[in-house]
Amino acid sequence: MPIAGIFGPDDFENPVPGRPVTPARRRVSAAEQARALPTPSLEWSPEVERATAHLYERVKNVISPVEWPFMAPYVKAINELKKVRGAVILAHNYQTPEIFHCVADIGGDSLQLAIEATKVKSDIIVQCGVHFMAETSKILNPHKTVLIPDSRAGCSLASSITAADVRLLRQRFPGVPVVAYVNTSADVKAEIDICCTSSNAVEVVESLNAPTVIFLPDQYLAKYVASKTKVKIIAWKGACEVHERFTGDELRAYREADPSVQIIAHPECPPDVLAEADFTGSTAHMINWVRTNHPKRVVMITEGAAMQSVPAHEADHAAQDSRQPDLPA
Repeated sequence: MPIAGIFGPDDFENPVPGRPVTPARRRVSAAEQARALPTPSLEWSPEVERATAHLYERVKNVISPVEWPFMAPYVKAINELKKVRGAVILAHNYQTPEIFHCVADIGGDSLQLAIEATKVKSDIIVQCGVHFMAETSKILNPHKTVLIPDSRAGCSLASSITAADVRLLRQRFPGVPVVAYVNTSADVKAEIDICCTSSNAVEVVESLNAPTVIFLPDQYLAKYVASKTKVKIIAWKGACEVHERFTGDELRAYREADPSVQIIAHPECPPDVLAEADFTGSTAHMINWVRTNHPKRVVMITEGAAMQSVPAHEADHAAQDSRQPDLPA
């Protein structure tokens, strides 16, 4: 079913000025500094080489022998520190291989991490992802300490909408239930009826048994959901800055260069991209698709680090080729 409507901040009479900014880092107290552990050596050495050799075996297909000596000391130091602190590390599929495969205790997409966050027994959770993922872990584990390595790690999609925007949508469409993608801030989640991920978006929308649903903030995921259901979807003008820059023309060019290539895409991509894809799914579903189908060559239309992780999973599949257009740093 076509999108029933799509809105953004400028469509309201009183658009909300500005966007939330990342709060300043909290200053570490003298007492906390006194409890800090000494900084470990971050130099490459025979000891580091021995201690990380088994980990390099996991990523040797995607990290060169030239790069590993720069990464290994950090890998060793992080693994030792998490044992001392009793921490568990959750890493999103978008993390680079040395993090995802060498220091993370649990990896997955947003849905997997949200589920696993409720199961961990550690009192300290380190979230290797963007800010909304750490907030989600904290919501699900209110009595635990949740850390994010860089509080400035943001998401263009999550920053496209505020809690005030949701309140204005409710005023415009009274009584219409609101579904929010997990890629939203805690403030936005507090204003909506139910949360979903790209893995279960259609199921969640249909579970409400409503003729019309407000779906936010990703306009392309909303269009994908609308194509899979009879529910009328009112969308928000949000988008992921990575996924929206792919085009159907690029994918057709890939096929012209190699007709045997398989193309799999994330549902945050524009409709013309999804129309060219052989498979559409979340990052976890894309990785599972590669594991199950073993394509000789595959183009994964998503963030680049997720593609680096697939060959690491599929070490015996040397013919696989994951590519992408140049993306912003």
